[in-house]
Amino acid sequence: MSAKILVVDDEARIVKLVRSYLEQAGYVVVEASDGQTALIQARRERPDLIVLDLGLPGIDGFEVARILRREGDTPIIMLTARIEDTDRIVGLELGADDYVTKPFNPRELVARVRAVLRRTSGTPPTPEILRAGELVVDVGGRQATVAGRPLTLTPTEFELLIVLLQNPGRAFTRMELLDRVQGDAYEGYERTVDAHVKNLRAKLGDDPRHPHYIQTVFGVGYKLGAEV
Repeated sequence: MSAKILVVDDEARIVKLVRSYLEQAGYVVVEASDGQTALIQARRERPDLIVLDLGLPGIDGFEVARILRREGDTPIIMLTARIEDTDRIVGLELGADDYVTKPFNPRELVARVRAVLRRTSGTPPTPEILRAGELVVDVGGRQATVAGRPLTLTPTEFELLIVLLQNPGRAFTRMELLDRVQGDAYEGYERTVDAHVKNLRAKLGDDPRHPHYIQTVFGVGYKLGAEV
């Protein structure tokens, strides 16, 4: 069964272009042109992934992402015409899995959709339990707890956590983490890892100044804390 993609953008030509390329790649596409309709479509159609423009009329993309994250963990790829890093980081901190900046190559967008879906669907459950201190991750069950408290993680956050837990003490560069998590590391996107790590630390209850679980290796990237 083909994956269903919800494309949300108020520019009809962009929706038409994205729909064309996604359908050629074998995906089923539904669409919305504003934030309110996007929420209705997401709840009704239950898409496997959402391509979400940030600059929407009415309810903007940031608020749509915030609401969607409260309601579930459907993967989100942001579309943004904004060039400021802060806008991208805010979107990622709200729980988006990736972003593509306008103007964009539609083939790259399809590749990024494929990469996100590859890590969130179609993988047989693995009876593997990873532990680090009070952190417990059930890989196959896609569940994580810390001190018995369930964590609500996005697909990207979950995959990052698995990579670090499977390689205790190893320092990963941002590009290495992107490659492990997404399957395709794009130069220029490596800073998105910082936003995902910030989210993970907050959910783990880690002090960002003295993190217990995910530690910064200056000049390199990140690793699982040696003491856990």
